[in-house]
Amino acid sequence: MNVYDTANQLEKDLRQTPEILGLQGAFSQMKADAMAYSMFQKMQKMQADFQEKQINGQEISDEEIKNLQDLSGQLTKFDSVKNLMEQERKVNAMMEELNKIISKPLAEIYQS
Repeated sequence: MNVYDTANQLEKDLRQTPEILGLQGAFSQMKADAMAYSMFQKMQKMQADFQEKQINGQEISDEEIKNLQDLSGQLTKFDSVKNLMEQERKVNAMMEELNKIISKPLAEIYQS
């Protein structure tokens, strides 16, 4: 058995799960709301900038953190964003369960 073939099949199967399909639908719904999508893109950019600063050892200012928190608060006022976040939670829960299953052989090695 080739584990890569199994992984590729899992990838195909994941695309058909209610969790992934729900996330796709929620993202499409959010994109249809121009204001919500614009703010979502701004949030993604800010988060990427923060990550880059952290990687480069740069400090993130209190003002930058406050701006991100403010934007996050504004985003959660949109029903489409709330729905997207709920669907993301479902996908994350599924992925955590899958990760436990996949990493079980490793865990057993260290538990023995």
